[in-house]
Order: sequence, then structure tokens, then C-alpha cells
Amino acid sequence: MKLIIAIIQPHKLEEVKNELTKNEIYRLTVSDVQGYGQQKGKTEIFRGHEYQVNLLRKVRLEIAVNDEFVKPTIDAILRSAKSGDGKIGDGKIFVMPVEEVIRIRNGERGGKAI
Repeated sequence: MKLIIAIIQPHKLEEVKNELTKNEIYRLTVSDVQGYGQQKGKTEIFRGHEYQVNLLRKVRLEIAVNDEFVKPTIDAILRSAKSGDGKIGDGKIFVMPVEEVIRIRNGERGGKAI
């Protein structure tokens, strides 16, 4: 079992969800987050005053999958979250091992609980 965490551009969320659904990946958690990487922020103008925005809005997806779904999940995110030829700020995917999963409703454990 693996936990796949993807940080993507907010405007790509629907496209990523649709691509995951096509690959029979239906369970995910979505959070609005802020951060920066190579983009480092941007300068904006509000009511005639210039200010620096250091933290950029992103969306964080958390998807727990059984091992056979790791590659299809990653491929679906890569296909749908990339902007054209790829740009700085498109995001990142992290894959981590999951030691145990327990379904609260009935106590089911392991891959069946995902």
C-alpha cells in the first residue's frame, strides 16, 4: 500500500479528478494549501500599491492505493496536471509506504480498507 501526495495547480483539479476516475481511482482527499518552490512568489498590484505574494495557492491531493494502482495513479496525475510542455509550478508527486490502514466503520484492515 502507498500514499500518493500530489501538489498541483488549483485550475487543474477537475482535470486530474476526471483522469483518476477514468483509471478507476475514486478515493482521494483534497486540501487547499499554500507554498512555493522555484516560483518563489509573484508581485501583484492592489489599489495602486505593489506587494509581494510569497505563498502561492496550490491543491494537495492525498490518495491511498494498493500497490497495483500506484503506477496508474501517478500516470493519471502526470497526464492531467502538466501545463502544456510543462512549466515551473506544475507541482510534485510524493509516494510513501503505508504501514497500515484501518476502516473506522467496521475495523477492516489493510488493502481491503482502502
